[in-house]
Amino acid sequence: MTDSTPDVATTSTPPTAPQNARHTVVVPNSINMVSLLGPGDEHLGLIEQAFDADIHVRGNRITLSGQPSEIALAERLLDELVAIIRTGQGVSVETVERVLAMLRAETTERPADVLSLNILSNRGRSIRPKTLNQKRYVDSIDKHTITFGIGPAGTGKTYLAMAKAVQALQSKAVNRIILTRPAVEAGERLGYLPGTLSEKIDPYLRPLYDALHDMIDPESIPKLLAAGTIEVAPLAYMRGRSLNDAFIILDEAQNTSPEQMKMFLTRLGFGSKIVVTGDVTQVDLPGGTQSGLRVVEGILDDVEDISFCRLTAHDVVRHRLVGKIVAAYEEFDVEAQRREQRGPRTTGRP
Repeated sequence: MTDSTPDVATTSTPPTAPQNARHTVVVPNSINMVSLLGPGDEHLGLIEQAFDADIHVRGNRITLSGQPSEIALAERLLDELVAIIRTGQGVSVETVERVLAMLRAETTERPADVLSLNILSNRGRSIRPKTLNQKRYVDSIDKHTITFGIGPAGTGKTYLAMAKAVQALQSKAVNRIILTRPAVEAGERLGYLPGTLSEKIDPYLRPLYDALHDMIDPESIPKLLAAGTIEVAPLAYMRGRSLNDAFIILDEAQNTSPEQMKMFLTRLGFGSKIVVTGDVTQVDLPGGTQSGLRVVEGILDDVEDISFCRLTAHDVVRHRLVGKIVAAYEEFDVEAQRREQRGPRTTGRP
């Protein structure tokens, strides 16, 4: 841990066998044990499943017996959970699983610091990163002028970028927010949709409006849109503009062509920040059209002040089944590539 002062006290007794150890964790009296162990000891049950160790609870004393390495990791898990509770957050099964995953990954960042980073609060609800890669993505947005967030659906890449944009607007780091997406199907189908041009493109931009409503009081959004403080527009509307003092988000960037990507990035003006998000596995461009998001990293990878952040199935924060679905598709794609590299099987004539 980076913090030298643990949140729980531990005592050790001589090992009962050369390979076993026994430690007692003393939880501070200020910590509600139900918050730590979960309703009906739900969290405790999860911890027991996760570690090859015996766990016994008596009052605020938790005794751990087992392999020294497992005991040490279990102690760190309890320490991190106590630190999270001290920030005023609730601990859920999901929290326990995410802390455990970070500890197993042996990261240098402390899980409690990752899960306690408050980006934005609105109507009693706080927006925070929920995985280590999400924390690194948020940090990258702070540090770089242009950040690319690349990953599958549900990893929070657009939602976190929106939260950082609203935070920048509220702190007066920028004067306006510009949200844009390519309307890839618009070329052939818009003319057949009823209504004005604005009404025709609205379905493509609706996810951005939905996120805004989570982060800003709904009654103030029409005023901000009318004043131009927040602009939501299709990518084609960016051409020919120079965007100063703005936080600009390009969503669904996998559906841009290389030419569109170049056009968008060169809109960057003074005092502005750009975040580009997309999923290269979900390209909806017409056949033969190359994705600008797929080629841009090879072009800009070595350019200073531009960062590429990748999120994976492990960073999916929707229903846990979504993460499993994404992982299964990733495995399927890898196997398909292997089969393609091996080529068709040939058989000789008898």
